Amino acid sequence: MGKLSLTTFLTLDGVMQAPGGREEDPSGGFDYGGWQVPFGDDGMQEAILDVFTRAGAFLLGRRTYEIFAGYWPQRTDPADPVATALNTLPKYVASTTLEDPAWSGTTVIDGEHLPGEIVRIKDATEGEVQVWGSGTLAQWLLVRDLVDELNLLVHPVFLGAGRRLFPTGGLPTAYEVTASRTTSSGVSVHTYRPAGRASFGTFD
Repeated sequence: MGKLSLTTFLTLDGVMQAPGGREEDPSGGFDYGGWQVPFGDDGMQEAILDVFTRAGAFLLGRRTYEIFAGYWPQRTDPADPVATALNTLPKYVASTTLEDPAWSGTTVIDGEHLPGEIVRIKDATEGEVQVWGSGTLAQWLLVRDLVDELNLLVHPVFLGAGRRLFPTGGLPTAYEVTASRTTSSGVSVHTYRPAGRASFGTFD
């Protein structure tokens, strides 16, 4: 059985909205799109490639899917491992409104059937079922304890506004760190796996 991993880029204050471009997602009046760009370096590229090499399928929210679908189908270089993975592996989109996706290999799943479909997809997938970005979907999965691994790339910048990754609600959960490194531009790359419910105590 495969596992479901979530990979996302974050600021120090947990913002995940529109890391890659000024106009990527201005919803809610967000005016800081493209905050990730100054931190791109070889270490960042290596970290991203490490995750993509483990992919067996992708599960995306509609907004992230449409951003990807507008870019990656035009990247056909067989030497590009990211383009190859995205263009050839199965893609699943959690959406109640997307009806006719043009990107080859795409299946739309409505929210009512998503929990059962996630189990089925994991059973049928060799490698990871990967969620990239997809803020609303990511929060839905986290609240329901459906994420088997978190890859968080935390950038040394504070924004003070924007959609954040971790939602209010859900059960307090402990995580173990399974990998950690820092790129030359100061991005902290951490991999976490759930380790049961969070515990609490008092210092003497």
